Amino acid sequence: MPEVSVIIVCMNRPDLLYPCLEGIRAHTTVSYEVLVVAYLFSTENLARLRADWPDVKVVESRELRGFSENNNLALRQAAGKYCFIVNDDTLMAMPVMDALVADFGRLPADAAIVSPKIVFPDGRVQTNGRAPWTAWRYVKHYLHQVDETVPTPWSMQDGLFRTWTVNGACFLIRTDVFRQAGWFDENYTFTPEDIAIGHKINEMGYTVWSDADVTITHLAGGTVSRMEAAIKPTRVRGALQFYSGGNPVKYGLLGAFVWCVEALRRLKYLFADKSDPGSHAAIMDATARNVMRSIFTRRSTKEIFTQLYHEVRGL
Repeated sequence: MPEVSVIIVCMNRPDLLYPCLEGIRAHTTVSYEVLVVAYLFSTENLARLRADWPDVKVVESRELRGFSENNNLALRQAAGKYCFIVNDDTLMAMPVMDALVADFGRLPADAAIVSPKIVFPDGRVQTNGRAPWTAWRYVKHYLHQVDETVPTPWSMQDGLFRTWTVNGACFLIRTDVFRQAGWFDENYTFTPEDIAIGHKINEMGYTVWSDADVTITHLAGGTVSRMEAAIKPTRVRGALQFYSGGNPVKYGLLGAFVWCVEALRRLKYLFADKSDPGSHAAIMDATARNVMRSIFTRRSTKEIFTQLYHEVRGL
């Protein structure tokens, strides 16, 4: 049995995936298997992946799925003692997996997750541990008033320290605990599945940790594409469900807040030229409009994404 099962979801981007795989191969000595979820891969890229990386277990995903559902396809096949969840747009310059596995040897028995410090290519910290996320924190985040690089008792500490939740770009988790938790919650298509799993692990009586001495680079970022008009409404719907905790009054208040913010954003683009669907103004206006129409609905996040994905693709 391998010590670690590496789980990578890749949406037809070998240019991102290959450097990620090469970093793992170059900097890992613990035994491991790699499961790549080939999400909507072209026939050519799928054949190339299998030829170039014969030891990788390829899990084909040809339907519209989000982060949780795609990861779960591979997680249910994981044979390792630990699962290493890592984005395809990450780069290793040190033995990340080795170090995180070693961390479990000096952590208490209730430790379930260890994550590295995640940095951008220019060295700026993206996350180094994460504090608990609440409805009020989400409100501030929506107004761009949350900075996760500000030290708290749960984040931006030195060495190995206890934190509350994780960044889905990279973390190591005990497979038995992950299985007990039911893997990622598929009610969330695009966020906050990573925050949700950290909260659930704590609720189950386990602990989450971060090691500031272990670093991985997350490319992240990029330009805004038309698909934002499908992805953001899906993210917002999932976030509102999570932060309201099933309370309809709380959901209504949070939803009304987000609706008003997005309405104000639409005003910004009221007189802008939106004749080109690919222009920044057109994308931002369509995104705000779709968020507003997706808040007060009975549709699941996946149903929202599927509908909006086809709408955006049809433009």
